[in-house]
Amino acid sequence: MVAAHLLRTARLRVVMVNRSGAMARGVAYGTNSPSHLLNVPAGRMSALPNDPEHFLRFVRQSDPGASPGAFVRRSVYGEYLQHILAEAEHAAGAGALGRVVGEAVSVVPGFDGVRVTTAAGEELRADRVVLAIGHYPPAPPPGVPRTFLDSQRYVRDPWAAGALAAVPRDQPALLVGTGLTAADVALDLHAAGLPGAIAVSRRGLLPRPHDPSVPAPDSSHVPSGMGDGPRSLRAHVRAVRRCVREVTTGGGNWRQVIDALRPYTPRLWQSLGTADRHRFFRHLRPYWDAHRHRLAPAAGAAIDDLVASGWLAVCAGRFTRFDEHPSGVEVAFAPKGGGAERTVRVGAVVNCTGPATNALGAGDPLLADLLARGAARPDPLGLGIEVAPDGAVVGADGAPSSVLYYVGPFLRARDGEGTAVPELRAHAARTAGAVAAGLPVA
Repeated sequence: MVAAHLLRTARLRVVMVNRSGAMARGVAYGTNSPSHLLNVPAGRMSALPNDPEHFLRFVRQSDPGASPGAFVRRSVYGEYLQHILAEAEHAAGAGALGRVVGEAVSVVPGFDGVRVTTAAGEELRADRVVLAIGHYPPAPPPGVPRTFLDSQRYVRDPWAAGALAAVPRDQPALLVGTGLTAADVALDLHAAGLPGAIAVSRRGLLPRPHDPSVPAPDSSHVPSGMGDGPRSLRAHVRAVRRCVREVTTGGGNWRQVIDALRPYTPRLWQSLGTADRHRFFRHLRPYWDAHRHRLAPAAGAAIDDLVASGWLAVCAGRFTRFDEHPSGVEVAFAPKGGGAERTVRVGAVVNCTGPATNALGAGDPLLADLLARGAARPDPLGLGIEVAPDGAVVGADGAPSSVLYYVGPFLRARDGEGTAVPELRAHAARTAGAVAAGLPVA
C-alpha cells in the first residue's frame, strides 16, 4: 500500500525488496483456498482511505452482484493489491518501480541516506526506507516439547508452501490453537479428506462469526468513559461488560459494542501502563481476539457444522505429553477445570497458534541488525519496535528517525492492534506522506 501511495501521489522512484518475489500479496492474501474468506466485508476493504468503494468496484468487475456486505475470497484481495500496484506503476511511468527478489538483512541509516544490504550481498542506496516487515511464522507452542519440533509429523507453519500436504490423510490431526488459523486449517483438512481433527488451546475459544443482520454501531454502543482520561484496564473491562449487558438487554447485539470500540482502541491502549498491557495479553487477549477478529459468516457456519458433526472437536487444556510412534503421535492433555487426562492419537500436529507475537525472538536478521545498531528499539512488551505517529522508527536514543519508517503488524506495540486493513490503509497513507515530505520528484 505504501509503495502504491508513493507512486500515485508523490511520483517518486520506488524499489521493493521481497524474498518471495510476490510484491503485493503477502501471506494472508497469497492463499488460493476457496474456503479462505476475508473476515471484513468488501465494502470496508478499500486500500485507499479517500475512496471507500475502490475494492468493491474491483470485486464487481468479476461479480457484478457483489454487495458491500459480501465476504469474498482472500485470494481476490491479493489480486486487488497487485492491481493497485500495477495501476500506480503505470501512472508513474516506466522505471518508477524497481523490484529486487531477495532478503534485506541490513539497513544502515547515514548522513547521505540509507544503505540496504541483501542476503546475497547486493547493496541498494535510498533516501528513505519503509520497513514493511509482516508476520513471522508461529512460535513453538507452550507444552510441545522441543524434541518433537523437528519431527516429520509436526507442521511448524501451516502457511508455508505445501505444508499441509505432509499431513497424513488417513488419521485425524491435532491443531494446536483454536483461533482464525485453526479455522482455516480445519476447513482445508476437511476438504482434503481427513477423518477428523482435534483443536486444543488453553481456553478453547473459537472465533465468533460476523452476523450480517446486526446493524452498524452508533454512539449508544460506546461504553462510558471511552473519551475520558487514563483509566485502569479493570475499569475499561467493567465499562465494556456493562455496556454489552445494557445493549443486549435492549435488543441489540454485543458485536455493536465491540465494533464501536474500534476508533478508541489506539487511545485506550496508549493510556494503559505497562503492567496493564501485560495483564491484557496474559489474561484477556484470547477473549478479545475471539470477539474482535471474527469469521466470515460462511466460514463460521462451516466450522459450526464440523463441530456439530463430530468431525472437529474443540478442547480447552494444557498439553502434558507427546509420544511419537511409527504410526502416529499420542498426545495427552489436562482439560481446563480439572478432570481426567485425555489422550488422542493423531497423524500430525499442526501449529495453529498464529503469527509469532514476540518479534525479538523471531530470529529475523534484519530486525536484529537494526536493534544492534540502535536504529530501532523494542517496545516494553517485546511485541515489536517503537514507532512514532507518522510511522518513523524510534531509535535507541528515543528520537524518531528522519529516514527509516515502518508499517505493519508491529504497530500493535503502539496501538494495541496492527493487522486490520481499515487501520493499515490509514497508516500506509500517513507514512507515505511522511516519507515523501521534502523529497524531490523522480
